[in-house]
Amino acid sequence: MSTTTLEKVKTIKTLNNIAQVGLNVFTKDNFTIDNNSDNPDAIVLRSYNMHSMEFANNLKAIARAGAGVNNIPVEKCTEQGIVVFNTPGANANAVKEMVLTTLMASSRNLFAGVAWTKTLEGEGDQIPKLVEAGKKQFVGKEIKGKTLGVIGLGAIGALVANDALDLDMDVIGFDPFISVDTAWNLSRKVQRAMTIEQLFANSDYITVHVPYMDSTKGMFNQEIFSIMKPGVHILNFSRGELVNETDMEAAIESGIVGKYITDFPNENVLKMKNVVSIPHLGASTQESEENCAIMASRQVKEFLETGNIKNSVNFPNASLPYTGKRRVAAFHKNVPNMVGQLTQALSTYQLNIADMVNRSRGDYAYTLIDIDNKINEDIIPEFEEKIKQIEGIVTTRII
Repeated sequence: MSTTTLEKVKTIKTLNNIAQVGLNVFTKDNFTIDNNSDNPDAIVLRSYNMHSMEFANNLKAIARAGAGVNNIPVEKCTEQGIVVFNTPGANANAVKEMVLTTLMASSRNLFAGVAWTKTLEGEGDQIPKLVEAGKKQFVGKEIKGKTLGVIGLGAIGALVANDALDLDMDVIGFDPFISVDTAWNLSRKVQRAMTIEQLFANSDYITVHVPYMDSTKGMFNQEIFSIMKPGVHILNFSRGELVNETDMEAAIESGIVGKYITDFPNENVLKMKNVVSIPHLGASTQESEENCAIMASRQVKEFLETGNIKNSVNFPNASLPYTGKRRVAAFHKNVPNMVGQLTQALSTYQLNIADMVNRSRGDYAYTLIDIDNKINEDIIPEFEEKIKQIEGIVTTRII
């Protein structure tokens, strides 16, 4: 799995319809889009299920034009030295707008009211009278002055929290892993919940923006529902599996949950009362799809051309300003003396180091080394092979 010249045309394969504005990132001179390729340099996709796919030895990167990567066998990719990218934040505004739209619409019983109005078709001149007589059943509540609990203050959660404040809501946030970047963008008026239980107990509305993991599976369950305020509205635009649906149904029947708004319909939730089921539209906007496509494509292009990594879910982020010098990009086990062995290989060929970065992530690490002096092109294959023979090296490229 290696390349030795920037001039080599790199093949990109797509597994879903990717917005053309994103694919335009790949210049015609250095890249080609070939969806029939059996051995591409990189794959760009959205929701295509890759778990049954075998990867050819030339594949270096997979980019998901979206945040979730559950459709990609990430562990397998890591073992084979394939970088998996996602696009956190690219669809954040689209999801934020949907959260706020459904928060207000559900609070005002808009969905039920519109559905009921449609049943009046055919009543002719009686419709205005029927509307006036029937509208009282859809009297709702204003969100102003109510408390919104935001679980997960990443790209989406922070936008939701800030805009909810502008709608005159009180906002409580909970995120034990909040990043520095997010903290800078989050309004100081967002109250910090010290525990998730504190947020559950004090919120009139709760929106969740966390990934699906073993620790978050079924996080909305009977035990949690028991401490919530009666009539709470719960909005789920993250993953359906975050909710124990049996417990949710019981909480709705008992009046603990007034409304459940979910972007993940299934047979169970469609049978429940007081559920607003949305056909997975959270990030479905033209702008979101284009933003995700552009971001995914740029990350792949940058990695293939320079070895720099940003927004990988399995490799550490690592980058060096690219100056046109030859560069060693090595993905390896995170064990002692790996950098020493790499630099020893350089010294064998009397190559000096201009710059270097080494970053680790769990059991693996990634090293970029810029070579200061001009390298004899004829020795590159031999040099690359010498690095690949180092125990613990997973993949390497000379760029």
